[in-house]
Amino acid sequence: MPGIRETRTLPYSAEQMFDLVADVANYPEFLPWVVATRVRSDDGTEMVADMLVGFKALREKFTSRVIKDRPGRLEVIYVDGPMRDLDNVWHFRSTPDGGCELDFCVEFSFKNKMFEMLAGQYFDRAFRKMVAAFETRAAELYGSSSSSAQSVA
Repeated sequence: MPGIRETRTLPYSAEQMFDLVADVANYPEFLPWVVATRVRSDDGTEMVADMLVGFKALREKFTSRVIKDRPGRLEVIYVDGPMRDLDNVWHFRSTPDGGCELDFCVEFSFKNKMFEMLAGQYFDRAFRKMVAAFETRAAELYGSSSSSAQSVA
């Protein structure tokens, strides 16, 4: 299954970044292509949520189960949608300066192998744009001391 990984050192705490990524209800406010979200259930350690993603006239709904291990890890497990699989894991590790190292890995496969080969090259750019949107949102919520943020992918 194709995958993409990104690691960044950020000036925000692991708890802050965990809270930001776990806040699925607010994704439409800052994530590109996310039209709407609906949290079906959330007991603090596990969430089931729907996400409507759109680009121009195309709209697709994804359902995922999110396992929350605060503040160090979020695992997103694909339940239903237009793809064969779309799983991702976020790790948040505190750094000595009060920031954190964010490690994000996504694995995906399309139902149509031909489409997977064609779309895979664009998926990487879309993925990086979404990671950057989380970083921008963190700066808006927690302050813009993001000059120390760096990509090591």
